[in-house]
Amino acid sequence: MSESPSIRNHKRPLSIRFHRNLISIPRILIIFSCFLSYAADSETTDPLNVRDFGAISDGTTDNTSAFQKALDAAAAGKLTEVVVPAGRYSFSGSLRFPKEVSLRGTYDYVPSHAGVRDKSDEKPDYGSVLLVRGDAGNDAASAFIQLQTNCVIQGFCIYYPDQKEDTPEPVKYPYTISMRGNNPAVIDCELLNPYNGIDASQNQRALIRNVHGQPLHIGIYVNDIYDIGRIENVHWNPWWSLNTPVYNWQMEHGIGFLFGRTDWHYVLNTFCFGYHIGYHFVETKSGVTNGNFLGIGADNCQTAVVVEGSAPFGILITNGEFVSFNGPDPTMVRVEKTNTGVVRFSNCAFWGPCNRNAVIDGKGTVGFSDCTFVQWGHRGQEVHAIEALGGSLLIRGCEFREDKAQVWLKEGVQRAVVTDNLIRGEARIKNEARGVVVIEDNAAAP
Repeated sequence: MSESPSIRNHKRPLSIRFHRNLISIPRILIIFSCFLSYAADSETTDPLNVRDFGAISDGTTDNTSAFQKALDAAAAGKLTEVVVPAGRYSFSGSLRFPKEVSLRGTYDYVPSHAGVRDKSDEKPDYGSVLLVRGDAGNDAASAFIQLQTNCVIQGFCIYYPDQKEDTPEPVKYPYTISMRGNNPAVIDCELLNPYNGIDASQNQRALIRNVHGQPLHIGIYVNDIYDIGRIENVHWNPWWSLNTPVYNWQMEHGIGFLFGRTDWHYVLNTFCFGYHIGYHFVETKSGVTNGNFLGIGADNCQTAVVVEGSAPFGILITNGEFVSFNGPDPTMVRVEKTNTGVVRFSNCAFWGPCNRNAVIDGKGTVGFSDCTFVQWGHRGQEVHAIEALGGSLLIRGCEFREDKAQVWLKEGVQRAVVTDNLIRGEARIKNEARGVVVIEDNAAAP
Protein backbone atom coordinates (compact mmCIF):
# COMPACT_ATOMS: atom_id res chain seq x y z
CA MET A 1 0.00 0.00 0.00
CA SER A 2 1.49 3.30 -1.01
CA GLU A 3 1.93 6.09 1.44
CA SER A 4 0.37 9.47 0.93
CA PRO A 5 2.61 12.49 0.46
CA SER A 6 1.62 13.77 3.87
CA ILE A 7 2.63 10.50 5.54
CA ARG A 8 5.99 10.44 3.70
CA ASN A 9 6.71 14.02 4.75
CA HIS A 10 5.87 13.36 8.34
CA LYS A 11 8.09 10.31 8.40
CA ARG A 12 11.18 12.42 7.35
CA PRO A 13 12.61 14.66 10.11
CA LEU A 14 12.46 18.38 9.47
CA SER A 15 16.28 18.77 9.62
CA ILE A 16 16.65 16.04 6.99
CA ARG A 17 13.83 17.30 4.84
CA PHE A 18 15.43 20.69 4.24
CA HIS A 19 19.05 19.56 4.45
CA ARG A 20 19.86 20.03 0.78
CA ASN A 21 18.21 23.44 0.48
CA LEU A 22 19.81 24.77 3.63
CA ILE A 23 23.31 23.72 2.52
CA SER A 24 23.28 24.10 -1.26
CA ILE A 25 21.96 27.65 -1.44
CA PRO A 26 24.74 29.12 0.73
CA ARG A 27 27.28 27.06 -1.22
CA ILE A 28 26.06 28.49 -4.50
CA LEU A 29 26.15 32.00 -3.10
CA ILE A 30 29.69 31.56 -1.77
CA ILE A 31 30.99 30.08 -5.03
CA PHE A 32 29.30 32.80 -7.09
CA SER A 33 30.65 35.49 -4.77
CA CYS A 34 34.19 34.10 -5.11
CA PHE A 35 33.83 34.03 -8.89
CA LEU A 36 32.71 37.66 -8.96
CA SER A 37 35.58 38.62 -6.67
CA TYR A 38 38.09 36.78 -8.87
CA ALA A 39 36.66 38.37 -12.00
CA ALA A 40 36.85 41.79 -10.40
CA ASP A 41 40.44 41.18 -9.34
CA SER A 42 41.31 40.00 -12.84
CA GLU A 43 39.87 43.15 -14.31
CA THR A 44 41.96 45.35 -12.04
CA THR A 45 45.26 43.46 -11.82
CA ASP A 46 45.95 41.69 -15.12
CA PRO A 47 48.67 43.57 -17.04
CA LEU A 48 48.09 45.11 -20.43
CA ASN A 49 50.00 43.91 -23.47
CA VAL A 50 51.59 46.43 -25.85
CA ARG A 51 50.61 44.21 -28.79
CA ASP A 52 46.95 44.95 -28.04
CA PHE A 53 47.68 48.65 -28.62
CA GLY A 54 49.31 48.19 -32.01
CA ALA A 55 52.95 47.51 -31.09
CA ILE A 56 54.88 45.77 -33.88
CA SER A 57 58.20 44.06 -33.22
CA ASP A 58 59.69 44.16 -36.72
CA GLY A 59 62.68 46.32 -35.76
CA THR A 60 61.67 49.28 -37.95
CA THR A 61 58.07 50.37 -37.18
CA ASP A 62 57.85 53.29 -34.75
CA ASN A 63 56.25 52.00 -31.55
CA THR A 64 56.29 55.23 -29.56
CA SER A 65 52.54 55.85 -29.85
CA ALA A 66 51.54 52.23 -29.19
CA PHE A 67 53.64 51.96 -26.04
CA GLN A 68 52.49 55.34 -24.73
CA LYS A 69 48.84 54.38 -25.29
CA ALA A 70 49.37 51.17 -23.34
CA LEU A 71 51.02 53.02 -20.46
CA ASP A 72 48.30 55.67 -20.35
CA ALA A 73 45.55 53.05 -20.56
CA ALA A 74 47.06 51.22 -17.61
CA ALA A 75 47.02 54.40 -15.56
CA ALA A 76 43.45 55.21 -16.59
CA GLY A 77 42.33 51.71 -15.59
CA LYS A 78 44.26 51.85 -12.33
CA LEU A 79 46.48 49.03 -13.50
CA THR A 80 50.14 48.82 -12.49
CA GLU A 81 51.79 46.85 -15.27
CA VAL A 82 52.27 46.74 -19.03
CA VAL A 83 54.05 43.71 -20.52
CA VAL A 84 56.21 43.56 -23.64
CA PRO A 85 56.60 40.17 -25.39
CA ALA A 86 59.88 39.17 -27.00
CA GLY A 87 60.85 41.05 -30.16
CA ARG A 88 62.62 44.14 -31.48
CA TYR A 89 60.61 47.32 -31.00
CA SER A 90 61.83 50.49 -32.69
CA PHE A 91 61.21 54.02 -31.33
CA SER A 92 61.50 57.49 -32.82
CA GLY A 93 60.26 59.29 -29.71
CA SER A 94 60.32 59.04 -25.92
CA LEU A 95 58.04 57.42 -23.34
CA ARG A 96 56.72 59.14 -20.21
CA PHE A 97 55.49 56.69 -17.60
CA PRO A 98 52.41 57.70 -15.61
CA LYS A 99 52.83 57.37 -11.86
CA GLU A 100 52.45 53.86 -10.44
CA VAL A 101 52.83 52.15 -13.86
CA SER A 102 55.62 49.69 -14.75
CA LEU A 103 56.88 48.24 -18.04
CA ARG A 104 58.03 44.62 -17.95
CA GLY A 105 60.03 42.75 -20.57
CA THR A 106 60.87 39.08 -20.79
CA TYR A 107 64.20 38.99 -18.94
CA ASP A 108 64.25 37.74 -15.35
CA TYR A 109 67.85 38.89 -15.05
CA VAL A 110 69.97 41.37 -16.98
CA PRO A 111 70.60 39.89 -20.46
CA SER A 112 73.99 39.43 -22.06
CA HIS A 113 74.58 41.39 -25.29
CA ALA A 114 71.04 40.74 -26.50
CA GLY A 115 70.90 43.81 -28.70
CA VAL A 116 72.99 42.37 -31.52
CA ARG A 117 73.43 38.64 -31.83
CA ASP A 118 75.74 39.26 -34.76
CA LYS A 119 76.75 42.64 -36.18
CA SER A 120 75.66 41.56 -39.65
CA ASP A 121 72.36 40.17 -38.37
CA GLU A 122 69.51 42.66 -37.99
CA LYS A 123 66.83 40.03 -37.42
CA PRO A 124 64.83 40.05 -34.18
CA ASP A 125 66.84 38.63 -31.33
CA TYR A 126 65.62 36.78 -28.28
CA GLY A 127 63.90 38.68 -25.48
CA SER A 128 62.40 42.17 -25.28
CA VAL A 129 64.70 44.58 -27.14
CA LEU A 130 64.00 48.32 -27.44
CA LEU A 131 65.72 50.05 -30.39
CA VAL A 132 66.19 53.79 -29.81
CA ARG A 133 66.47 56.09 -32.83
CA GLY A 134 64.92 59.36 -31.61
CA ASP A 135 66.71 62.62 -30.70
CA ALA A 136 69.99 61.65 -32.37
CA GLY A 137 72.46 64.51 -31.97
CA ASN A 138 70.49 66.17 -29.13
CA ASP A 139 71.74 65.03 -25.75
CA ALA A 140 69.76 67.83 -24.04
CA ALA A 141 66.39 66.32 -24.99
CA SER A 142 64.21 64.39 -22.54
CA ALA A 143 65.27 60.84 -21.73
CA PHE A 144 63.93 57.99 -23.83
CA ILE A 145 62.33 56.40 -20.73
CA GLN A 146 60.99 58.86 -18.15
CA LEU A 147 60.11 57.24 -14.83
CA GLN A 148 58.03 58.90 -12.13
CA THR A 149 56.85 57.90 -8.64
CA ASN A 150 56.61 54.12 -8.12
CA CYS A 151 57.44 53.36 -11.76
CA VAL A 152 59.60 50.38 -12.76
CA ILE A 153 61.25 49.33 -16.00
CA GLN A 154 62.43 45.72 -15.88
CA GLY A 155 63.65 42.98 -18.16
CA PHE A 156 64.88 44.74 -21.33
CA CYS A 157 67.86 45.21 -23.59
CA ILE A 158 67.98 48.80 -24.85
CA TYR A 159 70.08 49.28 -27.97
CA TYR A 160 70.97 52.20 -30.26
CA PRO A 161 71.23 50.66 -33.74
CA ASP A 162 72.47 53.87 -35.41
CA GLN A 163 75.42 54.25 -33.06
CA LYS A 164 78.58 53.29 -34.96
CA GLU A 165 81.85 52.07 -33.50
CA ASP A 166 84.18 53.14 -36.33
CA THR A 167 83.53 56.90 -35.94
CA PRO A 168 85.97 59.18 -34.08
CA GLU A 169 83.23 60.13 -31.60
CA PRO A 170 79.78 58.73 -30.81
CA VAL A 171 76.43 60.19 -31.82
CA LYS A 172 75.01 62.20 -28.92
CA TYR A 173 71.70 61.02 -27.50
CA PRO A 174 69.82 62.08 -24.37
CA TYR A 175 69.85 59.85 -21.32
CA THR A 176 68.28 56.45 -21.89
CA ILE A 177 66.38 56.58 -18.57
CA SER A 178 65.53 59.40 -16.18
CA MET A 179 64.27 58.71 -12.65
CA ARG A 180 62.08 61.25 -10.87
CA GLY A 181 59.67 61.28 -7.93
CA ASN A 182 59.62 58.67 -5.15
CA ASN A 183 60.81 55.07 -5.47
CA PRO A 184 61.42 54.71 -9.23
CA ALA A 185 63.37 51.59 -10.20
CA VAL A 186 65.45 50.19 -13.07
CA ILE A 187 65.93 46.43 -12.73
CA ASP A 188 67.39 43.65 -14.89
CA CYS A 189 68.21 45.78 -17.94
CA GLU A 190 71.09 45.97 -20.39
CA LEU A 191 71.94 49.43 -21.73
CA LEU A 192 74.07 48.11 -24.52
CA ASN A 193 75.51 51.24 -26.18
CA PRO A 194 73.83 54.49 -25.10
CA TYR A 195 75.60 57.85 -25.17
CA ASN A 196 74.28 58.61 -21.67
CA GLY A 197 72.83 55.87 -19.46
CA ILE A 198 70.71 56.73 -16.40
CA ASP A 199 69.90 60.16 -14.96
CA ALA A 200 69.09 59.20 -11.37
CA SER A 201 68.55 62.75 -10.10
CA GLN A 202 65.76 64.66 -8.37
CA ASN A 203 64.22 61.60 -6.78
CA GLN A 204 63.91 59.88 -3.45
CA ARG A 205 64.86 56.26 -2.68
CA ALA A 206 65.51 55.26 -6.29
CA LEU A 207 66.68 51.72 -6.98
CA ILE A 208 69.03 50.67 -9.80
CA ARG A 209 69.72 46.94 -9.67
CA ASN A 210 71.20 44.40 -12.09
CA VAL A 211 72.05 46.78 -14.93
CA HIS A 212 74.90 46.09 -17.36
CA GLY A 213 76.12 47.61 -20.62
CA GLN A 214 78.46 50.16 -22.17
CA PRO A 215 77.37 53.80 -21.87
CA LEU A 216 79.84 55.78 -23.94
CA HIS A 217 79.76 59.16 -22.17
CA ILE A 218 78.11 58.94 -18.72
CA GLY A 219 76.91 55.72 -17.13
CA ILE A 220 74.90 56.93 -14.12
CA TYR A 221 74.44 60.53 -12.95
CA VAL A 222 73.22 61.11 -9.37
CA ASN A 223 72.32 64.57 -8.04
CA ASP A 224 69.67 66.40 -5.98
CA ILE A 225 68.96 63.39 -3.75
CA TYR A 226 67.67 64.08 -0.24
CA ASP A 227 66.66 60.57 0.77
CA ILE A 228 68.69 57.40 0.44
CA GLY A 229 69.16 55.90 -3.04
CA ARG A 230 70.48 52.44 -3.93
CA ILE A 231 72.67 51.27 -6.81
CA GLU A 232 73.40 47.54 -6.84
CA ASN A 233 75.17 45.20 -9.27
CA VAL A 234 75.78 47.70 -12.06
CA HIS A 235 78.63 46.79 -14.42
CA TRP A 236 79.85 48.86 -17.38
CA ASN A 237 82.03 46.79 -19.71
CA PRO A 238 83.04 47.20 -23.38
CA TRP A 239 80.68 44.46 -24.52
CA TRP A 240 79.52 46.44 -27.54
CA SER A 241 82.82 47.88 -28.76
CA LEU A 242 86.47 47.44 -27.77
CA ASN A 243 89.65 48.80 -29.37
CA THR A 244 87.74 50.93 -31.87
CA PRO A 245 87.70 54.71 -32.51
CA VAL A 246 84.53 55.18 -30.46
CA TYR A 247 86.01 53.17 -27.59
CA ASN A 248 89.12 55.35 -27.69
CA TRP A 249 86.82 58.38 -27.40
CA GLN A 250 85.20 56.78 -24.37
CA MET A 251 88.63 56.36 -22.78
CA GLU A 252 89.30 60.08 -23.23
CA HIS A 253 85.87 61.44 -22.23
CA GLY A 254 83.73 58.80 -20.53
CA ILE A 255 82.66 58.70 -16.86
CA GLY A 256 81.32 55.49 -15.40
CA PHE A 257 79.58 56.92 -12.30
CA LEU A 258 79.04 60.64 -11.68
CA PHE A 259 77.88 61.78 -8.24
CA GLY A 260 76.80 65.24 -7.16
CA ARG A 261 74.62 66.02 -4.15
CA THR A 262 73.23 62.90 -2.50
CA ASP A 263 72.29 61.90 1.03
CA TRP A 264 73.79 58.54 2.04
CA HIS A 265 73.63 56.72 -1.21
CA TYR A 266 74.23 52.98 -0.91
CA VAL A 267 76.32 51.63 -3.77
CA LEU A 268 77.09 47.90 -3.85
CA ASN A 269 79.01 45.70 -6.34
CA THR A 270 79.53 48.19 -9.16
CA PHE A 271 82.23 48.16 -11.81
CA CYS A 272 83.40 50.03 -14.90
CA PHE A 273 86.09 49.35 -17.50
CA GLY A 274 87.65 51.69 -20.05
CA TYR A 275 86.65 55.21 -18.96
CA HIS A 276 88.47 58.49 -18.53
CA ILE A 277 87.18 58.54 -14.93
CA GLY A 278 85.60 55.61 -13.17
CA TYR A 279 83.91 57.31 -10.18
CA HIS A 280 83.67 61.10 -10.27
CA PHE A 281 82.46 63.04 -7.22
CA VAL A 282 81.66 66.68 -7.99
CA GLU A 283 80.10 69.66 -6.26
CA THR A 284 76.89 70.95 -7.86
CA LYS A 285 74.59 73.83 -6.93
CA SER A 286 72.84 71.42 -4.56
CA GLY A 287 75.97 70.27 -2.76
CA VAL A 288 78.31 67.29 -2.56
CA THR A 289 78.27 63.54 -1.99
CA ASN A 290 78.14 61.42 1.09
CA GLY A 291 77.57 57.71 0.79
CA ASN A 292 78.52 54.12 1.42
CA PHE A 293 80.37 52.41 -1.44
CA LEU A 294 81.00 48.69 -0.94
CA GLY A 295 82.71 46.32 -3.36
CA ILE A 296 83.18 48.84 -6.15
CA GLY A 297 85.76 48.60 -8.92
CA ALA A 298 87.30 50.49 -11.84
CA ASP A 299 89.63 48.80 -14.31
CA ASN A 300 91.63 50.43 -17.12
CA CYS A 301 90.31 53.90 -16.28
CA GLN A 302 92.81 56.72 -16.70
CA THR A 303 91.80 57.81 -13.18
CA ALA A 304 89.73 55.37 -11.17
CA VAL A 305 88.41 57.83 -8.56
CA VAL A 306 88.29 61.64 -8.74
CA VAL A 307 86.96 63.63 -5.77
CA GLU A 308 86.29 67.32 -6.38
CA GLY A 309 84.02 67.59 -3.37
CA SER A 310 82.72 65.41 -0.54
CA ALA A 311 80.54 65.96 2.52
CA PRO A 312 81.91 66.16 6.08
CA PHE A 313 80.14 62.85 6.81
CA GLY A 314 82.29 61.24 4.18
CA ILE A 315 82.55 59.14 1.08
CA LEU A 316 83.17 55.70 2.57
CA ILE A 317 84.72 53.18 0.16
CA THR A 318 85.24 49.59 1.34
CA ASN A 319 86.60 46.55 -0.53
CA GLY A 320 87.35 48.61 -3.64
CA GLU A 321 89.53 47.47 -6.56
CA PHE A 322 91.16 50.16 -8.69
CA VAL A 323 93.41 49.78 -11.74
CA SER A 324 94.91 52.47 -13.99
CA PHE A 325 97.55 51.94 -16.64
CA ASN A 326 96.57 54.03 -19.70
CA GLY A 327 96.61 57.75 -20.37
CA PRO A 328 99.26 60.44 -19.83
CA ASP A 329 99.36 60.04 -16.01
CA PRO A 330 97.47 56.91 -14.94
CA THR A 331 96.51 57.29 -11.29
CA MET A 332 93.94 55.48 -9.19
CA VAL A 333 92.84 58.27 -6.84
CA ARG A 334 92.89 62.03 -7.24
CA VAL A 335 91.45 64.26 -4.53
CA GLU A 336 91.36 67.78 -5.93
CA LYS A 337 92.24 71.09 -4.32
CA THR A 338 88.53 71.96 -4.10
CA ASN A 339 87.72 69.17 -1.65
CA THR A 340 86.99 70.07 1.98
CA GLY A 341 85.19 66.90 3.11
CA VAL A 342 86.12 63.37 4.10
CA VAL A 343 87.10 60.40 1.90
CA ARG A 344 87.95 57.02 3.44
CA PHE A 345 89.32 53.91 1.71
CA SER A 346 89.19 50.68 3.72
CA ASN A 347 90.50 47.26 2.63
CA CYS A 348 91.00 48.45 -0.95
CA ALA A 349 93.54 47.34 -3.55
CA PHE A 350 95.38 49.66 -5.97
CA TRP A 351 97.47 48.37 -8.86
CA GLY A 352 98.54 49.16 -12.40
CA PRO A 353 101.09 49.23 -13.85
CA CYS A 354 100.41 52.89 -13.11
CA ASN A 355 102.26 56.10 -12.39
CA ARG A 356 100.99 56.88 -8.86
CA ASN A 357 98.40 55.19 -6.68
CA ALA A 358 97.01 58.42 -5.18
CA VAL A 359 97.48 62.19 -5.41
CA ILE A 360 95.83 64.05 -2.52
CA ASP A 361 95.08 67.78 -2.25
CA GLY A 362 92.51 70.12 -0.73
CA LYS A 363 91.58 70.91 2.87
CA GLY A 364 89.66 67.76 3.72
CA THR A 365 90.66 64.46 5.27
CA VAL A 366 91.62 61.39 3.24
CA GLY A 367 92.23 58.04 4.90
CA PHE A 368 93.65 54.70 3.77
CA SER A 369 93.35 51.74 6.14
CA ASP A 370 94.19 48.06 5.49
CA CYS A 371 94.83 48.82 1.82
CA THR A 372 97.29 47.25 -0.62
CA PHE A 373 99.44 49.28 -3.02
CA VAL A 374 101.36 47.69 -5.90
CA GLN A 375 102.83 48.46 -9.34
CA TRP A 376 103.35 52.21 -9.06
CA GLY A 377 106.25 54.03 -10.70
CA HIS A 378 105.98 52.23 -14.02
CA ARG A 379 106.46 55.32 -16.18
CA GLY A 380 110.25 55.38 -15.87
CA GLN A 381 110.46 58.10 -13.24
CA GLU A 382 110.89 58.19 -9.49
CA VAL A 383 107.46 58.78 -7.94
CA HIS A 384 105.81 57.92 -4.64
CA ALA A 385 102.83 55.62 -4.34
CA ILE A 386 100.94 58.35 -2.45
CA GLU A 387 101.67 62.02 -2.99
CA ALA A 388 99.95 64.53 -0.69
CA LEU A 389 99.89 68.23 -1.53
CA GLY A 390 97.40 69.43 1.08
CA GLY A 391 94.75 68.54 3.62
CA SER A 392 94.92 65.84 6.29
CA LEU A 393 96.07 62.30 5.55
CA LEU A 394 95.74 58.99 7.40
CA ILE A 395 97.70 55.92 6.22
CA ARG A 396 97.39 53.10 8.75
CA GLY A 397 97.78 49.36 8.55
CA CYS A 398 98.44 49.30 4.79
CA GLU A 399 100.93 47.30 2.76
CA PHE A 400 103.29 48.73 0.13
CA ARG A 401 104.38 45.75 -1.96
CA GLU A 402 106.96 47.47 -4.20
CA ASP A 403 110.52 48.32 -3.18
CA LYS A 404 109.96 51.94 -4.18
CA ALA A 405 109.22 55.29 -2.55
CA GLN A 406 105.98 55.08 -0.58
CA VAL A 407 104.71 58.47 0.66
CA TRP A 408 105.55 62.11 -0.03
CA LEU A 409 104.06 64.73 2.28
CA LYS A 410 104.50 68.15 0.67
CA GLU A 411 104.47 71.59 2.28
CA GLY A 412 100.72 72.13 2.14
CA VAL A 413 99.83 69.08 4.24
CA GLN A 414 98.14 70.22 7.46
CA ARG A 415 98.18 66.95 9.40
CA ALA A 416 99.29 63.40 8.67
CA VAL A 417 99.49 60.05 10.44
CA VAL A 418 101.53 57.32 8.74
CA THR A 419 101.70 54.38 11.11
CA ASP A 420 101.70 50.60 11.40
CA ASN A 421 102.26 49.90 7.70
CA LEU A 422 104.10 47.01 6.06
CA ILE A 423 106.79 48.17 3.64
CA ARG A 424 108.86 46.16 1.19
CA GLY A 425 112.43 47.40 1.16
CA GLU A 426 113.47 50.45 3.14
CA ALA A 427 110.96 53.01 4.32
CA ARG A 428 111.01 55.97 1.95
CA ILE A 429 108.53 58.41 3.44
CA LYS A 430 109.41 61.96 2.46
CA ASN A 431 108.12 64.61 4.88
CA GLU A 432 108.14 68.26 3.82
CA ALA A 433 104.86 69.14 5.57
CA ARG A 434 104.62 72.25 7.69
CA GLY A 435 101.76 70.81 9.72
CA VAL A 436 101.68 68.17 12.46
CA VAL A 437 102.93 64.77 11.26
CA VAL A 438 103.26 61.40 13.01
CA ILE A 439 105.36 58.73 11.27
CA GLU A 440 106.10 55.65 13.34
CA ASP A 441 105.89 51.87 13.75
CA ASN A 442 106.17 51.09 10.07
CA ALA A 443 107.64 47.63 9.44
CA ALA A 444 110.16 47.77 6.59
CA ALA A 445 111.87 44.60 5.39
CA PRO A 446 114.04 43.46 2.46
